Amino acid sequence: MMTAKDIALVWPYLLLGLVVIQRVIELAWSERNRRELMKRRGREIGRAHYPLFILLHGTWLLAMFLFVQPGIPVHWAALGAFLLLQLLRVWTIASLGPFWTTRIITVDDQPLRRRGPYRLIRHPNYLIVAIEVPLLPWLLSLPSQAVLFGVLNLALLGWRIHVESVALSPRRQLQQS
Repeated sequence: MMTAKDIALVWPYLLLGLVVIQRVIELAWSERNRRELMKRRGREIGRAHYPLFILLHGTWLLAMFLFVQPGIPVHWAALGAFLLLQLLRVWTIASLGPFWTTRIITVDDQPLRRRGPYRLIRHPNYLIVAIEVPLLPWLLSLPSQAVLFGVLNLALLGWRIHVESVALSPRRQLQQS
């Protein structure tokens, strides 16, 4: 049985393990939705840059596993912020329902969803990711990785938002739900 001291030593690895499990579940959900959208005459846009996201996020997680130190102190405010972001992530994914994917898939005759956080901002999922990519390494006392991956992620997200905005602009004219 693990003692409190044991948990204090391994908590960073437990947290990273949970993030990996979350990401695997999200990728499976995304792939399911992608297949269904493609059956509905969906088109994938920006396919060429998608592997860069896989590489960036995979490297981000691997680097944290490799460099985090056991027994680092818990930054409770940062952990709380990270957990709040995960709740916002679930709300964001649920708001798009079957239209949520990690890829840019557009179904031309479907209006854009304006539910949940999408009523407030265009790209809530990207905002969440832009915050959590530097926040998680910072929470794990890895400030250099927080800066490096935060900057790389922002650059890649900037390009993706541009590509997605162009792809979705014709659908903005349709009646929104």
